[in-house]
Amino acid sequence: MDRTSLIAELNSRGLRDETMTGPLYKRLAMALTGLIQEGLLKPGASLPGERDMAEALQLGRVTVRTAYRDLMSSGALESRHGSGTFVSQKVERFEQPLWRLSSFSADMRSRGRSPAAKILSRTIGKPAPEEIFLLGIGIDEPVLRLDRLRLADGLPLAIERAVIPVKFLGEDAAGEGSLYDTLSEKGFRPVRAQQRLTAVTLDPSSAAILDVQPGAPALLIERVSRLEDQRVVEYTRSHYRGDAYDFVAELRIGEDL
Repeated sequence: MDRTSLIAELNSRGLRDETMTGPLYKRLAMALTGLIQEGLLKPGASLPGERDMAEALQLGRVTVRTAYRDLMSSGALESRHGSGTFVSQKVERFEQPLWRLSSFSADMRSRGRSPAAKILSRTIGKPAPEEIFLLGIGIDEPVLRLDRLRLADGLPLAIERAVIPVKFLGEDAAGEGSLYDTLSEKGFRPVRAQQRLTAVTLDPSSAAILDVQPGAPALLIERVSRLEDQRVVEYTRSHYRGDAYDFVAELRIGEDL
């Protein structure tokens, strides 16, 4: 819907109808909500700025700002820093079982999605003290630190920060595809892992990368993966969008109960 059509639709919905009750900002918020629910305003559609909308509808700028904020609080609209106000994207939730060890790429392909990775940072250097302990390596063994944005069908879903000993992956590993596939090709595919999940909120930098609001909920997943001979092959810290992922586990009653 273009700007002219949007303004015409909003004006046709009786914003100044004296028979309608409630403050103007509530009426504007209700009118916008109706357009969204009716599919006239599509997910991702851009809305005019506060000043432009106020001038077009002959409303006060505070009225438009309050209506926008009301809809942002409900999740109907979202503000993107430096870009403007948009109808919120409807993100399909992914259910990820906790008992299966799989890569992001394999998991998305199994769902009929197209996985992708955007490299945010790639360095090779000596391990930090915590990495020495977690990876079980010497202080002089080089590690690859690979920070990537993981996407499915172009939608950003997770920020993945992996640390892998160079001896398993090689210094020339590109890091654009599945790390597990690359490790498997080199004979070092992980067979088991331990994961820890923590509910967190996203800092402004991570939120901008994932295209969500600062402070948005996320799941921090720390994974230590091992080879068949128990050597640690990978340590990864990943932030998954809280509005896109559900992690589930199957529980069985213990034999001693």
